[in-house]
Amino acid sequence: MGMLKTMAQALKIPDIRKKLIFTILMLVIFRIGSNIPVPGMDRAILADVFSGGTGLFALFDLFSGGAFSNFTIFALGITPYITASIILQLLTIAIPALERLSKEGTEGRKKIAQYTRYLTVLLAVVQAIGVSIGLFRQALVSTDVFSVTVIVLVLTAGTAFLMWLGEQINEYGIGNGISLIIFAGIIARLPSAIQEIWVKLQEGSMSVVTLVVFVVFCIVVIVGIIEVQQGQRR
Repeated sequence: MGMLKTMAQALKIPDIRKKLIFTILMLVIFRIGSNIPVPGMDRAILADVFSGGTGLFALFDLFSGGAFSNFTIFALGITPYITASIILQLLTIAIPALERLSKEGTEGRKKIAQYTRYLTVLLAVVQAIGVSIGLFRQALVSTDVFSVTVIVLVLTAGTAFLMWLGEQINEYGIGNGISLIIFAGIIARLPSAIQEIWVKLQEGSMSVVTLVVFVVFCIVVIVGIIEVQQGQRR
């Protein structure tokens, strides 16, 4: 109740209300893009590939908000950017020039952010090629160079656009843009995930005990993450 009261009071402040509306609009754009299919892919074959609903593909699809299984323009999600950020952080420790750059203040961070964008696009191209002519080659309507190039460019552009959306939220919205995009994708998949669990319970392919253990495990993980995140060294 206190949280709702705080939110109501915050919405009365024009600046916060404007940022909140902007953030919601950016997330709506993300969800719209998650339903725009990439041309040149056979949807029936893709449906067969994801019919099991388990494994690494299902996990990746969860983080992309269903864009991966539907092979939409945001199929790669924001993972290339996350990977690029991790690589740059590790290289900052290993390469003295980058370490000096990171200590140069705002200008140094801007340059590292720019390098991260370049690396994101490069990783997106590599992943797009791997996904299109590797994992889902059988779903290609045509395997000629032009068709594959279009698919790779569309997937790369989708990731670059998501990266831009996240940066816009950081600058003009509320919260961390990349985290909010991932959160929106997971929330979008919750209804279908709950329905799948209910169907499995009805069919008997999943027991109540398994579900309870899974829920308890999730709660423990969430509590642990919060404790570490909020921890302080006194």
